[in-house]
Amino acid sequence: MPRQADPQLEQRILNAACRLWSRGGTKALTMRGVAKAAGTTTPTIYERYRDREDILSAVRLQTRLELFAALTHTRSLTQACERYLGYALENPHAYEVLFDEFAKPPSLHEPWPSFNLMRMRLAQRLNIAPRKVTRLMLSLWSLMHGTALLMIRGGVTGPLRTQMVYACLDALEAIVDDAKRRNGKPRSGPKWPAGLILGEATRSQIISDEDEDAPASKDKPPKPKRAMRAQRPS
Repeated sequence: MPRQADPQLEQRILNAACRLWSRGGTKALTMRGVAKAAGTTTPTIYERYRDREDILSAVRLQTRLELFAALTHTRSLTQACERYLGYALENPHAYEVLFDEFAKPPSLHEPWPSFNLMRMRLAQRLNIAPRKVTRLMLSLWSLMHGTALLMIRGGVTGPLRTQMVYACLDALEAIVDDAKRRNGKPRSGPKWPAGLILGEATRSQIISDEDEDAPASKDKPPKPKRAMRAQRPS
């Protein structure tokens, strides 16, 4: 009889990749290592994924979709933040993979549905266009991510976990309330560059300091900013 396909194989591969990455980063994430951890063979892995970057992209996509699903039915930005932290604590390995070199391709150019959902909620609360609250969303994202990693790495449980979650929510509310009083304007730093775009998949880009500082010609329009290239692991 022909061997039946294993319906759980894809998920085992992705789960194995998450575990290996969490233990040793990209050095631990080899095709052979993933095959062994998933209880399959290296040729089987190559039938489904080109290389480890392809596996990591699949892990990120799955994690982003799961995180987005957890946030979709929330009714406020604060509730979305609470669900965000809950997901991170319940799925620590996948969560850590999600932000590995997030500011470089290919992660930079992949969909960021949860970021966009929260940015939209923030824009609606402040009555400002979503793109104009990207910097503020970054501050909230950094707050949530820092809290999530601190709890994950610290093994936080019980009353301390509860207090840290609500401390994060209180800080988020304070930041948003302050931004509302200032009509979304930042307190410090340079103006947000037009060429710095996040959360827009293939349109996302991060300009270099040299590109930002270079004066534009009066006779010619400035050239489109190019995204920074990621160095592929050897």
